[in-house]
Amino acid sequence: MLKATTDILRMIKFSHTIFAMPFAVMATFMAANGGQGGFCGWGKLCLIVLCMVFARSVAMTFNRIVDSGIDAKNPRTENREIPKGTIKKSQAWLFLLVCAIGFIGSTFLFWKPIGPLFGYQNPWPLICSIPVLLFICGYSLTKRFTWCCHIWLGASLMLAPVCTWAAISPPEGPVVSLTAFLLGGAVLLWTAGFDIIYACQDIEVDRRDGLYSMPAKLGPTLSLWISRMFHSLCITLLLLLVYKGGFGKLFLVAVLIVAVLLFIEHLLVRNANMKHITMAFANINGFISILLASAAIIDILN
Repeated sequence: MLKATTDILRMIKFSHTIFAMPFAVMATFMAANGGQGGFCGWGKLCLIVLCMVFARSVAMTFNRIVDSGIDAKNPRTENREIPKGTIKKSQAWLFLLVCAIGFIGSTFLFWKPIGPLFGYQNPWPLICSIPVLLFICGYSLTKRFTWCCHIWLGASLMLAPVCTWAAISPPEGPVVSLTAFLLGGAVLLWTAGFDIIYACQDIEVDRRDGLYSMPAKLGPTLSLWISRMFHSLCITLLLLLVYKGGFGKLFLVAVLIVAVLLFIEHLLVRNANMKHITMAFANINGFISILLASAAIIDILN
């Protein structure tokens, strides 16, 4: 049982939850009290965490299922759990179904309670639940028809803060807000930028198999410049968020540190050098999400 659980967590790269989860938690503090900011309460925060874990597990499991044939032909991914046979497709589909039910059930609890627990008279999470799952699963198919797949992935992560706002702010506050979309737009550009860097590892395989990605279509040099542009725009949106979101000096300092970190990230992969890809992709970006969320939450509570 422990081995099966470990295999599943490895299959869905559970550690990569660190990219989107901090922004969802950050958005709960931004949207609390009808959008005025503060602490939303442990019940709502718990539901947001559950929704994030379930939704991401659905998306990653679907990705591993539909890409298992592609992964088997790529030396970098041939040892993933499904191509290797550690996890059967039937087991992956069952896990996906359980997580989808868990996600929809968690969104339902924003609307109706179970006994004395939860129930916040907000039907929007439930209304959006299936469209959200379809959209984030749709990313896994995009490499088959468009080199804008990186932007789709960014839009999928953008839903974390945007949908969190819609789950936390109503019924006292608005379903949507400019600040939520500024944060969501920054997350989109940040994610698309580092996913372009990550895709530089698979240029030859993508071209061989007829798959779409910016590096495969445009070459590494131009693609990395596009990634730099995305990250520059990300910093611009974060600076706008400092002003529009009413954040203090701590969040501003965090944004400036993020700008430096992204600069270092691009230095590490200049000329499409993938030697430091783990540092550039996972370590730096994981730290960025935690830094921004922590600074924002402290500013909001102070």
